[in-house]
Amino acid sequence: MKKKVALIYGGKSAEREISLRTGQQVSSALVEKGFSVTALDLDDNLVSALKEAKPDVVFIALHGKYGEDGCLQGLLDILGFPYVGSGVLASALAMNKAISKKLFRLEGILCPKDVLISRHALQQPGLEGVMKQIERELPYPLVVKPNKQGSTIGLTVVRASQDLKNSILHALKYDDEVLVEEYISGTEITVGVLGNNEPQVLPVIEIRSVTGLYDYEAKYTPGMSEHIIPAEISEVAYRAAQDGALKAHRALGCRGISRSDFIVTKTDETYILEVNTIPGMTRTSLIPDAANAAGIKFSDLIALLVELALDNQ
Repeated sequence: MKKKVALIYGGKSAEREISLRTGQQVSSALVEKGFSVTALDLDDNLVSALKEAKPDVVFIALHGKYGEDGCLQGLLDILGFPYVGSGVLASALAMNKAISKKLFRLEGILCPKDVLISRHALQQPGLEGVMKQIERELPYPLVVKPNKQGSTIGLTVVRASQDLKNSILHALKYDDEVLVEEYISGTEITVGVLGNNEPQVLPVIEIRSVTGLYDYEAKYTPGMSEHIIPAEISEVAYRAAQDGALKAHRALGCRGISRSDFIVTKTDETYILEVNTIPGMTRTSLIPDAANAAGIKFSDLIALLVELALDNQ
């Protein structure tokens, strides 16, 4: 009998469009591998739809808020449905960039310096006071981004003080906390980790964007970025990135799949930027390319993720 998979995609976050693309690719792969697929959007009818579908496993193809942050994982735990990917704690920790960086530092993983500001904090010294604090602690250029958001949505690179205010206000449209980081110049790479108790590290990918910044447009528009596999970095940096990705995966308690993003400087310093617990699975996404380089074709990768979810029960 075919195993039944409930595929949840779409959702309510700013990354809905990407989730729909991921869901379409995942659905095709699941059907190819012989699974019975019920596709569900994340809406008010989700609980009743899941109870009616009675899936053997749930494949979460959501990104951002309510899908990647632990909320849906908690709901599925309550309902008793096994699901692909990380649990509540790992998902919530990875989504919160400031908190996850604290864990990474404890693991000895190099992170950019940062200042976290909240909407509430702005009521005390005011925006001008917060800007002065940032400028005392961090040199320009800066990276300003929502603390709990993905796909570089709301992210701005700030090169001069006159642009800082608007960048903070822009990031606050997407979250109630803003993370301001030192800008690390170098080669952008990403490292996938696949598995539960004995995870394997996938080949390191170097990302080259046409725009010079791997932003939303570069990520999801064919031809706007190039994936170099293996990354053209030193052996020292390559090993450091794979080691850092594995440490981050374990520190957060990830399972199934994760993807860690790094910047490698000219002196081979390897800075972790963030960890994604539900990486994109679109035609231009990174994890499918890394898995393919490791000899795992896309449909086999999707089937393996389902197996890992069931093995975790």
